[in-house]
Amino acid sequence: MEVRSENSIQVRSDKFPSTVIPRTRLQVWFFRVCSSILLWTCLVHIVAVAELWHPRLLTGFTSRISWITRPPLRLQHSLHSPPPLVPSRYYRSNGFLKVSCNGGLNQMRAAICDMVTVARLLNLTLVVPELDKKSFWADPSDFEDIFDVRHFIDSLRDEVRIVRRLPKRFSSKYGFEAFQMPPVSWSNEKYYLEQILPLFSKHKVVHFNRTDTRLANNGIPLALQKLRCRVNFQGLKFTPQIETLGHKLVRILQEKGPFVALHLRYEMDMLAFSGCTHGCTVEEAEELKRLRFVMFEADRYAYPWWREKEIVSEERRQQGLCPLTPEEATLVLQALGFTKETQIYIASGEIYGSERRLAPLRAAFPRIVKKETLLDPAELQQFQNHSSQMAALDFMVTLASNTFIPTYDGNMAKVVEGHRRYLGFKKSILPDRKKLVELLDLHQNGTLPWNDFALAVRQAHEKRMGQPFHRRIIPDKPKEEDYFYANPQECLCEGTGCEDVLDPGKSRKVTMTAGEQL
Repeated sequence: MEVRSENSIQVRSDKFPSTVIPRTRLQVWFFRVCSSILLWTCLVHIVAVAELWHPRLLTGFTSRISWITRPPLRLQHSLHSPPPLVPSRYYRSNGFLKVSCNGGLNQMRAAICDMVTVARLLNLTLVVPELDKKSFWADPSDFEDIFDVRHFIDSLRDEVRIVRRLPKRFSSKYGFEAFQMPPVSWSNEKYYLEQILPLFSKHKVVHFNRTDTRLANNGIPLALQKLRCRVNFQGLKFTPQIETLGHKLVRILQEKGPFVALHLRYEMDMLAFSGCTHGCTVEEAEELKRLRFVMFEADRYAYPWWREKEIVSEERRQQGLCPLTPEEATLVLQALGFTKETQIYIASGEIYGSERRLAPLRAAFPRIVKKETLLDPAELQQFQNHSSQMAALDFMVTLASNTFIPTYDGNMAKVVEGHRRYLGFKKSILPDRKKLVELLDLHQNGTLPWNDFALAVRQAHEKRMGQPFHRRIIPDKPKEEDYFYANPQECLCEGTGCEDVLDPGKSRKVTMTAGEQL
């Protein structure tokens, strides 16, 4: 026979008339643990139900619970958690803006900044931009393959509402077709308010199928100019995969000392685009001409003059409209005082003519490196055949370099120049190609001795090293005026001292003398 009491177990038998066995400590702890688990389970369910009905009611309490119950690994990561989200901007949306960016990485980057600004001006909801997949480069990358889409949306939520895709009711599956158009290039605030905004009342969704240079450089309200900068310098963050590998590249280079980032734009597409064949063989010149036709077919609406116009290479070179050849870049670097000890990172794709054309540059500067030589092939494999993702790696390295030198003033050169200004006017030597071609020809035909050539090159670039200056404005000639993203002066300083900073006569002097490497 067995009799149970609350705190003991009493057993009676013939052999043992009366024995009381007290509970062990293990049993007591087991009871307490089970009770605690039951209580916590009930509490979690109560909180979950409360959150469904009143999401903000228990915010502080639930955050404490999640902190307590978080596994150790999550606890470690939480120490590096992102800052709290900025409050959303609440506004009545006038419609959805869908955009398809065209061009290479940096042309699309600037366009994205412009489109966010247009969406803010018109109180629109912006759909995450589509990236160019039809151009000569045929890069299949989507926005989220290059940029951190979550950061893009969250970091700008106090300015504009951004969604990943259109609502289903506006999809082609339901028979809806968005109104498509390319905005007029270099348009100001008035154009978008008076001619574009009314379109949303009628169509609800407007699709800008071209976005390059669709917002003016100048004459834009200060708040909108600053928003363009905010998107560019803060909102557009590369994916963790790109950032991790980019930082590794920078770390490898910096461990070996200061370095120059040379954007050697002597690539097949640029030579075909510009019609520049200086230094090429007859066969190479013909190949570039055929490629130019292919590029026209791929993007005939952007460059309608390509097919018919006959380009005279030497004329363009004399006008300073051709990228420097590797041989010309070698002489310019030597004239600027760079030596064999200088570490040079080549920020570009495949050089036309490959190692044969790079030989003079490599002979003069043995410490030439590229991402392909610094990283294991397996590390770059995920980015192969994705030109924009590869360009993103180069972009990160050029920003971190001690000196940046572009051999052509294309989109990357301009965007990097402006970003380096934003980072504190880091040294960027911007070649005056028209002047350099004149000096190079005089030196190579024996008219101008080396010492005179080197001195003339340095003097020509004393004021072309990324110093502060006002953006040049040319009324009615936006193509010829200074590009906003190369010199976003509205974002480079605050307060009453800005005029002193941007005044060319008062700006700090940055010079390079013979023998100064960086």
